[in-house]
Amino acid sequence: MRYSKTFIPTVKEVPADAEITSHQLMIRAGLMRKIASGTYAYLPAGWRVLRKIMEIVREEMDRAGALEAPVPMVQPMELWQQTGRDIDYGETLGRFKDRHGRWNVLTPTAEETYTYLASRELQSYKQLPVNFYQINLKYRDEFRPRFGVLRSREFIMKDAYSFDADEAMLDESYHKMYDAYCRVFKRCGLEYVIVEAESGEMGGSGSHQFTVPCANGEDVIVYTEDNAHAWNLEKAPVDPPPKAPAVEVGPPEAVHTPGVGTIEAVCEFLKTTPPQMIKTLIYTCEDQVLAVIVRGDHEVNGEKLTQLLGGRHVELADAATIEKVTGAAVGFAGPVGLPGPVTLLVDHAVAAMAVGVAGANKTDYHLRNVVPGRDFPLEGDHVRVVDVRMAAEGDTYRGQPLRFRRGIEVGQVFKLGTKYSTKLGAMFLDEDGRQKPCLMGCYGIGINRIMASAIELSHDEDGIIWPISIAPWEVMVTPAGSEAEVVATAERVYEDLSARGVEVLWDDRDLRGGVKFKDADLLGLPVRVTIGKKSLAEGHVEIKLRREADRRAVPLASAADEVARLVNDLKAELTAEA
Repeated sequence: MRYSKTFIPTVKEVPADAEITSHQLMIRAGLMRKIASGTYAYLPAGWRVLRKIMEIVREEMDRAGALEAPVPMVQPMELWQQTGRDIDYGETLGRFKDRHGRWNVLTPTAEETYTYLASRELQSYKQLPVNFYQINLKYRDEFRPRFGVLRSREFIMKDAYSFDADEAMLDESYHKMYDAYCRVFKRCGLEYVIVEAESGEMGGSGSHQFTVPCANGEDVIVYTEDNAHAWNLEKAPVDPPPKAPAVEVGPPEAVHTPGVGTIEAVCEFLKTTPPQMIKTLIYTCEDQVLAVIVRGDHEVNGEKLTQLLGGRHVELADAATIEKVTGAAVGFAGPVGLPGPVTLLVDHAVAAMAVGVAGANKTDYHLRNVVPGRDFPLEGDHVRVVDVRMAAEGDTYRGQPLRFRRGIEVGQVFKLGTKYSTKLGAMFLDEDGRQKPCLMGCYGIGINRIMASAIELSHDEDGIIWPISIAPWEVMVTPAGSEAEVVATAERVYEDLSARGVEVLWDDRDLRGGVKFKDADLLGLPVRVTIGKKSLAEGHVEIKLRREADRRAVPLASAADEVARLVNDLKAELTAEA
């Protein structure tokens, strides 16, 4: 490809609204342009990268036995109402009414549609297992799109859905996808870790997340100091802390705290600290009211809470419900003497406290001298002591200190079980003629996220450093001068490499060498061949790997062969273990 015949509008300045490196470089290197908040147009070089990623994913899905069968991005709302996920997704779910008055969904994922398809097409155990996949556009109406394509409204995703007859078959389908994901990310040149994850809105019994560790990641990876266990933050368990020694204190004492409702404000007012506070949050789950009780310096883990409730939808109560349940305004709920049929979920760290300060269930009042187990129950029919909080610095698991690291989620695999098949009627007849629901798995890969992750992992102050497998082109041929001999030689090297099957971008623009070199570094192609007047006079060209500082002279006669060998060596590094 001649540079003058494609469209790569590079930018010198860092875009003002680009927060992280990958977002900045994707704009500056001419890979994409912002159309609106959270939506982007991909320019020719960026689309070449995405096409290569999609082809790697497609090859590995096919190799694992999955069958490509795309479904519509626009889906009828009725399917989502049958599973209840129209409520679970809330305002994040893009929806619109068509000209006939029917509601439709712009899908963030496609469990409902594939399960609907299976309910019409799969009748017998003889048709199982089967795994359908697609690479398609998805949409989430994000409240605050940010980090470029890492949290955008529109994105490209590979999602696959397996249908199995029993647990053993599901395990096999799951592990085929797990292994395929390892090959995909290896071939894309990504360093990744695999962590245990929660299933979130997907539901199901098991999940693993593939995460690229990097400083700008929006996810948090939690792992034990001995590296024996790893999770995403929503899944990470913590050991119960040791029980604090008992202290002799009087009964709870009400203290007037006018207008003081936050943990920070109460601590300042009462001269105490967050670890000495007992925080009570009121939730609703269907027709059930819950009081979740955590220490003042801890946060409720919504995914752990959902799993404790069997995957049912749970949300913070509104102000009216809180006042009805506690008798007080928001900010003054507490565990002592909660009126009404309220289930208490008490975090282990609260149960281990000797004494603390809590809301008094009375507007503008808090209680001192609250002793867990004495002033509110830690056992009983409507009480559970559980791990319901986010892991934090200083926590342990099985005695091992927990460590924290940021990362980008690039893929996740789920065991869904029968959550969707029972609700949407995906049934089959087993060998004995009995009707059973299909067991399902779900497997997603963020195509755009792979692109951004590769940049986050591999760049320098001058630009991108692409893995060769997903680089827009493999080699940049750069003539450093406009002399006829230099240009003619550059064209001959370009043609020789193209004839050898190498993907080459020839910078044939009539610009100074310095401008070309800056654009070459910004775009980040793995190999650069530079042809200059002086080097030609000496009978050689200069070859440089983008990831290395050193340049080396190669005889012009053997340049094409040497570059082709380098390209093959770089490819072999990524496929050796895949």
